[in-house]
Parts: sequence; C-alpha cells; structure tokens
Amino acid sequence: MRRFARSEKIMRVVLDTSVLVSGLLGGALGVIIDEWKSGRFRLVVSEAIVHEYFDVISRPKFKITAEEITAATDYLLRTAEFVTPGPAINAVRADPSDDKFLEAALEGQADFVVSGDNHLLELKTFRGIPIISARQFVEELENQN
Repeated sequence: MRRFARSEKIMRVVLDTSVLVSGLLGGALGVIIDEWKSGRFRLVVSEAIVHEYFDVISRPKFKITAEEITAATDYLLRTAEFVTPGPAINAVRADPSDDKFLEAALEGQADFVVSGDNHLLELKTFRGIPIISARQFVEELENQN
C-alpha cells in the first residue's frame, strides 16, 4: 500500500451512475474504475446514489455477471465514503433526480462531480465544485502522474 505524504491530498469524487456503469463495462472509461481501485481518488456516495448504482448495474441489458456485480458491490461498500446529505438541493430543474449527486458532493466536500449527464454538465460548477465529463476526469488523473 502506498503511503501518501502529508501534503499529498487524495481527490474526493462523486461519479454519476452513467460514469460508474460505463467504467464497469470497460472500454475507455474502465481506467476510472482502475484508478479508483488503485487509490487515486476516494469515491463519495450517499445511500440514494448507491441504490441507483445497484439498480442500474443489475439491468440485464448491461450483461454484467452476478459475480462482477457482487465484486463491484463488495468493493464499493468497503471503500466508498458514505455521506448523509443535508437539506435537499433543487439545482437540476430538468431532472431533479440528478440533485442527489450535488447533495453528496457538497456534504462530502468533493473535488469533482464526474458526469456523463448533460443536465449536470451544463451547470459546469455547483457551489465551487467543478462538474466535469469522464474524459476530462481521465485527463485530470493523467496530469497528476
């Protein structure tokens, strides 16, 4: 296990469901899951986010095996930082179900919200927290090497 110097800060990140699922499916976004597993960032979640993650990755259309779902679930439950959001936020008028990601980011003092959702990406930032695409996040991870 790598020891971090006191001055080195691990990024705190909220991943929206599309980014997590795409990462689990592999391809270009698989690097995000790999970097999470290697400890490059801390995943910040709320109960509502985790419920959505599990609901979506369990859908037959994604063809994620039961073993892969169990492994992802176990890892997430062991390593993610769970937060309990404060007062409800109403920032994403076009899709209020996306507000849960902003609520977790605020409560968890996230450095980024990483999203593939245009409703979130259009905001660009929320209360000082950048909202970036998965591709931008991969670039951010590469720049930190």
